[in-house]
Amino acid sequence: MVRSFDATPVNHEWLDQLCADALWAPTAGNAAGVRMHTVGADLVDGYFEVATDEAWRTSARRAPGLQRCGGIVLVTSRPSAYLARYGETDKTTSGLSDESAWPVPYWHTDAAMATMVLLLLIEESGWQAALWGNFRREAEIMRWMGVVDEQLFATVLVGRADGNDVASSSLRREVPARDERVRRVAG
Repeated sequence: MVRSFDATPVNHEWLDQLCADALWAPTAGNAAGVRMHTVGADLVDGYFEVATDEAWRTSARRAPGLQRCGGIVLVTSRPSAYLARYGETDKTTSGLSDESAWPVPYWHTDAAMATMVLLLLIEESGWQAALWGNFRREAEIMRWMGVVDEQLFATVLVGRADGNDVASSSLRREVPARDERVRRVAG
């Protein structure tokens, strides 16, 4: 992830196509409940006005670099699409037409898969991105987008890195090595 961009605008048609390609990711029951909303460089400032507050914009050490992204993708999901799909004849025996019956809400899983595909496509295209979690202000962002009946999953900031990235303090945490987190099941 890159957290400091150089303000190069993203070509909007290219970004739209990348999002359409990312939506080839698996979707439970072919529910197709994930949406991607693209924001051009001309609306980046407006997004940050809605998605953050003045205190963050003036004091967060990463704020200036993130706000120079060249485009944004807002990934959303439609739980209602999954509930309707799993209420159809071929899926009724699953019992998943009720939201409370889902042990893992696949609208989040599908949104995560599509977001990962998008991140990989951006990187493959020679651009950079930051996955920016949406921990607050979801209702305001959804109103700003003019979207109802969807849940905001994540924001992907897209652009060209400027070389002034502020490394995450999380990188200093000790974690088990990757190969230690892979286990072979023995029969």
